[in-house]
Amino acid sequence: MNKKQKKMLTRILIAAIMVAALSLVPVQGYLRAVLYMIPYLVIGYDILLKAWKGIRNRQVFDENFLMAVATVGAICLGDFKEGTAVMLFYQIGELFQSYAVGKSRRNISELMDIRPDYANVERNGSLEKVDPDEVEIGSIIVVQPGEKVPIDGIITEGKTTLNTSALTGESLPRDAKEGDEIISGCINMTGVLKIRTTREFGESTVSKILDLVENSSSRKSRSENFISKFARYYTPVVCYSALALAILPPLVRLMLMGLDPQWGDWVYRALTFLVISCPCALVISIPLSFFAGIGGASNAGVLVKGSNYMETLAQTRYVVFDKTGTLTKGVFEVCGVHHNVMEDHKILEYAALAECSSSHPISRSLQRAYGKEIDRTRVEDIEEISGNGVTARVDGIPVAVGNSRLMERLGVAFKECHQVGTIVHVAIDGSYAGHILIADVLKPTAKAAVAELKKSGIRETVMLTGDIDRVAQQAAAETGVDRVYSELLPADKVTKVEELLEKKNPREKLAFVGDGINDAPVLSRADIGIAMGALGSDAAIEAADVVLMDDDPLKVVKAVRIAKKCMRIVYQNIYFAIGIKILCLLLGAVGIANMWIAIFADVGVMVIAVLNAIRALFVKKL
Repeated sequence: MNKKQKKMLTRILIAAIMVAALSLVPVQGYLRAVLYMIPYLVIGYDILLKAWKGIRNRQVFDENFLMAVATVGAICLGDFKEGTAVMLFYQIGELFQSYAVGKSRRNISELMDIRPDYANVERNGSLEKVDPDEVEIGSIIVVQPGEKVPIDGIITEGKTTLNTSALTGESLPRDAKEGDEIISGCINMTGVLKIRTTREFGESTVSKILDLVENSSSRKSRSENFISKFARYYTPVVCYSALALAILPPLVRLMLMGLDPQWGDWVYRALTFLVISCPCALVISIPLSFFAGIGGASNAGVLVKGSNYMETLAQTRYVVFDKTGTLTKGVFEVCGVHHNVMEDHKILEYAALAECSSSHPISRSLQRAYGKEIDRTRVEDIEEISGNGVTARVDGIPVAVGNSRLMERLGVAFKECHQVGTIVHVAIDGSYAGHILIADVLKPTAKAAVAELKKSGIRETVMLTGDIDRVAQQAAAETGVDRVYSELLPADKVTKVEELLEKKNPREKLAFVGDGINDAPVLSRADIGIAMGALGSDAAIEAADVVLMDDDPLKVVKAVRIAKKCMRIVYQNIYFAIGIKILCLLLGAVGIANMWIAIFADVGVMVIAVLNAIRALFVKKL
């Protein structure tokens, strides 16, 4: 609890003890009124002041005004205990609500802990702590074990293990070494690192994430906007209704029926009506539900830019995936080596050495598969033939590595291969040695993610890709997506998403999931854009509505489930609060409900709704 909450708790305890003591003391008349005014003012003076300020500023109709009128009215009718109790329990509810909001804010504040306080810059042989804003691009900073990485950059010296849980929600550490890119917000766990900065602090990953989370509350959902408008008209209506309840029935009894008007009884009913009608449960719990949902999602590595996107995500029934970098790793890997006589590792060795001077992704995949340091002294006479491949001499032996056109050009007889992927043929000393199969590999969780999405209520999954149809169809079959569109240019993907948007029911939403690098147009066009693995990607953070902080496809499932849970809680609170209030208002109007039932209808309902809203903070692991 903070200082303000502790002060309120003290006031509540003092007032509660005094009310309990007065209930046991047989005091009547003016002395009773004076004694009950002490706990009433202890617990309610601030509410009375706020109500008076609202009247002076011509902003009369709020919960402070309702509580002030109801409690002062009850005291004027001689119901001292009820009037004080209403104010006491209202303040208990306010304390509870304050604590709940504070807990939700602390949950988001844990994410804010990624903000670095300083950066270490080496000057004159010693480390100097400076404000991260003062570090220019290209500067060398030093990050010691236990410190946060303050600015995005590239490791120039050292190796370490990084804790990225504050960014991704995953506790598994990641290894980093010289030459690797590193993003701000990670915690250096082991070695000393020297990093050459590639961005200014204001443009770094941590700054963009914090800005995104801090501004998420500015984008309101339809449910929040409805509650705001509802409260604006609802409170004056119930005030005038209570006034009518206090005046009209007695007048009818007196003037038309000639009966005792029973003014005190009807005024008491009107005051009970006012307490019941206080809209605290709705006004507090609905924004709190969204706030807690966004906070819980952020701690799980899912950044939602606003409650409106949370609402849209919950209505998603169609999910469209980009293939490369989203369902697949986006990097070529050797999937198989097929040879005539020579051993697998020998073919890989000759192919990797022949390709050692090329920066092509296929060349890099061959070198990674070889797994050893390339000895360039063994290679000579390298010639790269555009669109065909590479020829070279390795250990004095002629080697050719490339596609079928290269084999035909060199007059080497080769075997046709019908496997899906990129086929790299290898000829050694003029004879065909075999071929190497290279493909973009599916992410380990891609198939599970598609299956879990269908369990979560997604009606159809679609895959868009620029790959040839044969490769696309195999990827679709392995992942289990329902439809696939292949050989698409970036502009074609936008067109295809627009076609899908036109065909679906307008009330059902379509989400597009991309890797955030070249998918910005499609992310913007879909009902909701989800950028996956978007650490450090400006395009993703700007264009997407939801940003997943790592490249695990299961995070898409988590995002959908968090949104659905959040919206279930919102609707539960709306139906529960309105239903109980309508029931109690009817009971109050006919004289069945008293002040104690009114206290439950106001404070009790608010406490239950807030407790329910807090559930949105907790995210289950898949």
